[in-house]
Amino acid sequence: MSGVLVLDSRQTAAALEPAAVLDAVGRALVAVARGEVSVPPRIAALTPAGLLGAMPGYVTGLGLAAKLVTVTADPEHPGRSFHRGFVVLFDEHDGRALALVDAEALTGVRTAASATRSALALAARPGLGRVAVVGTGAQARAQLALLAAVRPQAEVVVAGRDPVRAGEAAALFPGARVAAGVEDAVRTADVVFCCTGATAPVVRREWLSPGVHVSSVGGSHGPELDPGTVRDAALFTEWTGASASPPPAGAHELQDLPPGRHVTLLGSVLAGDHPGRDGDTGALTVFKSTGHAALDVAAVRVAYDVALARGLGARVDL
Repeated sequence: MSGVLVLDSRQTAAALEPAAVLDAVGRALVAVARGEVSVPPRIAALTPAGLLGAMPGYVTGLGLAAKLVTVTADPEHPGRSFHRGFVVLFDEHDGRALALVDAEALTGVRTAASATRSALALAARPGLGRVAVVGTGAQARAQLALLAAVRPQAEVVVAGRDPVRAGEAAALFPGARVAAGVEDAVRTADVVFCCTGATAPVVRREWLSPGVHVSSVGGSHGPELDPGTVRDAALFTEWTGASASPPPAGAHELQDLPPGRHVTLLGSVLAGDHPGRDGDTGALTVFKSTGHAALDVAAVRVAYDVALARGLGARVDL
């Protein structure tokens, strides 16, 4: 077949089968931990309205891809942002472009998959238990949709600043309820998914019970978690640059950690090379995600394979 397979946002979403993305993202995280990837630190061009980020990557066994994405503020909704762009999958052998897909849909699903992978590996209770999703935007909705597909038995509560939007997001997970506020949701949770565009902490240490796992995937413009949470938690990330690199490549929360403070790669836990929680049901664990091109490679490979199998998209000669 000739030409590039182009998937619009709807087709991209349809091709991102949740279970398949969860599996592929897990494989990519293991590859990162084992050094089986070629991924330079993310770069970004800054504008008065936001940024344009570039994220190329190669993952052994999954492929070669690159993402171009803009992150800009939504002027009509302070505190919210748009993520727009494209992911291109290339043939790793001859360099041909194979597919062009919507980055917004892909980023939401692959980020939710990495957060869910961390929770399944690090939560003190099997099956996740009581889950709080903090946020009501695109990423929170992607997280709820993925949980509904792969862990429908979880007990889920949603918290956000706008009760109407929180209700709309909660509708994506059958049986989910809306909390009175973030503190109310977090205090009773076994797992917290923090999915916001915050520029200041929205989750505080004193709200977290013993044994809680927190997956923080937002905070592109500032920290989602307060210093006390970071101080007391066993920390896990996708890649070493989350703490070693400044934003936008690294995480706001993981800058200036004390000398000798250990940060574990999630892929090492998934591969069985690190014990993770190590049986300590009272420990606080935090997975801090910054996004990683290896996860984009994993997700676009799934989208391409599923699209081919289902006949989705259109061929375009470029």
